Amino acid sequence: MSTALSELTGTYTIDPAHTRIGFSARHAMVTKVRGAFNEFSGTAKVDGDEPGRSSVEVRIATASIDTRNEQRDGHLRTGDFLEVEKYPEITFASTAVERVSDTTFRITGDLTIKGVTKPVTIDFEFEGAAKDPFGNERIGFEGSTSINRSDFGVTFNAALETGGVLVSEKINLEFEVSAIRNA
Repeated sequence: MSTALSELTGTYTIDPAHTRIGFSARHAMVTKVRGAFNEFSGTAKVDGDEPGRSSVEVRIATASIDTRNEQRDGHLRTGDFLEVEKYPEITFASTAVERVSDTTFRITGDLTIKGVTKPVTIDFEFEGAAKDPFGNERIGFEGSTSINRSDFGVTFNAALETGGVLVSEKINLEFEVSAIRNA
């Protein structure tokens, strides 16, 4: 890693145009459905000298769910799944940040979906830092974790004739983050 972590200390804003907050779930026991949320915001306070003093907050607009299928997205917005009218946001607020290796950071925090808050831990790989052509100082991280959707009150399902269920309980959350240092 060419950039010293201490040089990265600062407050950063997630760049939605260069960030993906995605997910995947098994569908009908035979394939995965992938999707993303298209509207979100977040900040990261990075302390390069003492990563444990770093923090992250993210807010995701539930109605922005996008699986590239309008009918499915409409169903995901209903009370069967995200109930977007009543719960317009999914939020994450870190409670601990730990450096695991030179490039890996473990972020633990409170994830709230449908008014239910549970702790989750996500390992993020530091992908690098760069100054973009517009003079912005950027950092990049990628990470993923799995949650059980029923832990958050997302319990809709349908049994299949051949056995199994329509939608897996396990949901993989995927994060590809580019953030810009605030002036």
